Parts: sequence; structure tokens; C-alpha cells
Amino acid sequence: MPASPFPVVAIIGILIGVLIGFFVRRARLCSFGAIESALAGGDWRRMKIFALALGIALGGTQILIAGGWLDPTKTTYVASRIPWLSIVIGALIFGLGMALVGTCAFGSLVRLGGGDLRSLVVLMVFGAVAYAVLRGSLSGLRIQFFEQWTLPAPGDGPSALNAWLKSVWGAGLALSLMLTAAATLILPTLLDRRLWKAPRLVTAGVVLGLGVIGGWLATGVFVDEFATNLRVQSLTFVAPVARTLFGVMIGGPEWFDFGVGTVIGVVAGAYAAARLADDFRWEAFDDAREMGRHLFGAAMMGLGGILAGGCTIGQSLTAGSLTAMSWPISSVGILLGARIGIVILVEGSLGEAIKSRVFRT
Repeated sequence: MPASPFPVVAIIGILIGVLIGFFVRRARLCSFGAIESALAGGDWRRMKIFALALGIALGGTQILIAGGWLDPTKTTYVASRIPWLSIVIGALIFGLGMALVGTCAFGSLVRLGGGDLRSLVVLMVFGAVAYAVLRGSLSGLRIQFFEQWTLPAPGDGPSALNAWLKSVWGAGLALSLMLTAAATLILPTLLDRRLWKAPRLVTAGVVLGLGVIGGWLATGVFVDEFATNLRVQSLTFVAPVARTLFGVMIGGPEWFDFGVGTVIGVVAGAYAAARLADDFRWEAFDDAREMGRHLFGAAMMGLGGILAGGCTIGQSLTAGSLTAMSWPISSVGILLGARIGIVILVEGSLGEAIKSRVFRT
């Protein structure tokens, strides 16, 4: 494969970010909105779109792995041990924070592109806390406590389902099972006649899935590993947002990587979509209470996102495409945290939520 210089990889990240930001903004697709609609309203259409994205990402990624073009062990998602406590606690915290903000980090970037200044504040707090947990003052607590609670992957191999299946049943059958799972995830969208009338939603799901594959191609296939020490990565919006914030403050080309490129691209793509639809509007907090809720939620997302090793995109789609064993744990944790957050928002406070559930008549 031809080598891809460092700046080129970052530019590819921008292009991928522009595409997903543009189409997700046009479709009004939001991960928390999908969860809320499904769990509180019984409308699973947008969840099916995320399943579509995961199915596409899973199928394409598994083909890259089977062909020997992508090594999952060079990513941060597939290791020999699973930091289960960090993932469980982090996912719950992230999901709760997401509910308080009303969207995830990726959704905040999309909203920022549409003129939502609340999202700018959220992203600044989110990025600062995420960086503190990743490499700053809170990193010691993460490393010395949360990440010490680990479980070995089956057979002490890579912590990915496809690796375990390959060791048990062979590469051919493992790939067949992965492609069958991908098709199963895609099928609900194809069978939902209501989604046939929502081409923007379907397109957004397809672009998201292809974006994950594009990230693996850009950083794991088209890069000469002997020419650069670039980490293999794809779409995620926790550490890259933190790196973008830190890079803006201190400068330097070394911060301009694929992840930072996608952050910039998502905002630019969402801005283009908002302008094209004449939907760009400056928005701010209504009052101090709303601002406080957003700030608290942003801090929780920053803390939880790093502990969980990703967000609704980084874990639920990108790690899912690798069948990383952290993926189901984090996805369930985020869903549960978001559900608790929805109950708190409805009841007005955690205390009221507990009272209404415990003392319900």
C-alpha cells in the first residue's frame, strides 16, 4: 500500500468529518435522540439507523481484517485484558451526562455547526475534563484504580469476538458469522417501510458506517507503519475533542491528526448543511439552571468517555466494527445511564426520581 504522509491523514479526517457532519445534520440524527425516542416513546426508527451504520461498519471492517489489511491489536479497543470496571462506570457516567446535555460529544459538534453556542461551552468543559482524565491531573486515578480492575480475554488473546471465533472455528467460518451479523443489523432498516420515506436518515446511517471504514483505511491501511508512528484509529469523539482543545491552546502541527481532523470536519459539514437549509441560528442558554445542567453533564461526559474508552460513536460503532469485547459492555452502560438521566429529567431531580420509583402506588 502507498504511504500516506501525516498531514494527508489529517486532511482525510477532515473530509470524512465534513461528510458525516453534513448528512447527520440534514437528517437531524442524534444518538441520544434515538435512545430517548426508543426507550421513552417506543419509536425505534433512529435506533435502526444506528444499527444500519454498525452493520455497514462491521461488514467492511471484518473484510479488512480477514484480508490482512487491518490489525485490530494496533487499536486502543483490542487488548489482552479488559478494564471492565472502568468501562462499566465510565459508560454509566457518560450516558447520564449525555442525557443532561441532551446529546453526546458528536451531537454537540453537529449542533455547534448550526450555531448552538451552548454546544461550544459544553465542548470546552467536556474537552478539558476529558484531557484531565486522559493525561492530566485525574489520569493517575484512572490508571492506578479504575484500570487495575481487569479481566483476561478468552484464551489470553485479543479482546475481540472475531479473534475468539477464529481461534475456535477458523477464519472462514468466523468471517461468515461476522458478515451474517452485519446483514442482520442492516435488515431492520430495509424492512421498515417508514424508513423508505426517510432517505436522509438512511443516507446518514450509510455515511456513518462508511466513515468508520474510511477511518480504518486512512490510518490502518494506507499508512506505512515504518514511515510514521501514527496510531490506528477511526471515528470517536472523546480524546480527539480533548486533543483539539489542547492543540488550539498550545499550537503545533503534531496535534493535527486524523481524530482532530474529524472534529474540525464535523463542525464544518454541519455548518454547510445548516446554511444550505437556511437553518443556521445562534442559540444560547435560556437561564442559569439550564447552563448548570449542561456544564455538569459535559463534565460527566468527559470523565465517563475516557473511562469507557469511547462514546456512542467510538464504542458503539467503531469498537463494535472490531467486535471488541468492550463494545457490548459500554453500549449497555451508556443506554442504562441515558435511561436514568431521562427519568431524572422527567422527575426534576434524582431524589424525586427515586421517590417516584420506590414509593409509587
